[in-house]
Amino acid sequence: MTAVSAFASPSRTPSPSPFRFDDERAWREWRARKLAGCPASGADLVVDVADPRALTRSERAAIAARCRAANMAIYASGDTSADKDLPRMLAAQFGLAGLDRNWLADDDGISRVTVQEGGGRGDFIPYTSRGIRWHTDGYYHPPERTIRAMVLHCVAKAAEGGENALMDPEIAYLQLRDADPAFVRALMRPDAMTIPERADEDGVARPAQSGPVFSVDDATGHLHMRYTARTRSIEWHADADVRAAVAALERLLATPSPWIHRITLEPGMGLLCNNVLHDRSAFTDDPARPRLIYRARYHERIDASG
Repeated sequence: MTAVSAFASPSRTPSPSPFRFDDERAWREWRARKLAGCPASGADLVVDVADPRALTRSERAAIAARCRAANMAIYASGDTSADKDLPRMLAAQFGLAGLDRNWLADDDGISRVTVQEGGGRGDFIPYTSRGIRWHTDGYYHPPERTIRAMVLHCVAKAAEGGENALMDPEIAYLQLRDADPAFVRALMRPDAMTIPERADEDGVARPAQSGPVFSVDDATGHLHMRYTARTRSIEWHADADVRAAVAALERLLATPSPWIHRITLEPGMGLLCNNVLHDRSAFTDDPARPRLIYRARYHERIDASG
């Protein structure tokens, strides 16, 4: 089956963006600001909050500032309840309302990410204790279902493992463009990465989906990244420049760097982000209290104003 690709820009005049190649001055100015404002460590991403459901003005401002600088923030609260409304109420304070109601989510659109044996969910790696490679969420979705933001809220941590590595996609773009602009150009091809169709007993459950790794939103000028480091059920374009760019990105993500933040979420903590690059280490559960993460994925970007 021919892969679907609808990532090409519409005919309207696009908004200015430093991520295009038509304004070198804008790129240089943005690059300087970005590097000057980046957090020095994962600890700098953390904001202590009293109640994630109802942030104070200063708490919201602190989270918003980190999202502007790094496209992510980690909130830490003493609320260790299993309140499933918490991630939704937190997200609403940043303009997020369009939940992606994927077929593995619960009826409210929020996924309970925990180890499950069989029964559909257990066939997918997030619902196992295995490690997950670098990715952004929803890389297999069509453009109309692009995941631009998400919340990961920890209810219970693993007995051992379950660490996340985090990286701002803008920093990945910056480092690749610094190394060789051809890397970024290649990864902006509308057919750079294809996720083959997924079939089940009823036929095609999800059609093949082609698209770029890096794209620029014409309406806002924001950068979006669509990526997975999976080695199966993925097709990279055969073009030599694309293959070289993919290898460069893999090296970047495999190399220890101050731009890669590693953190293990504790109960009451959560990640609010513009769908940043992330992975997950393998883990061992406490049988009495298995690891449980609430995941809410949104079609909007975070409103980090104020």
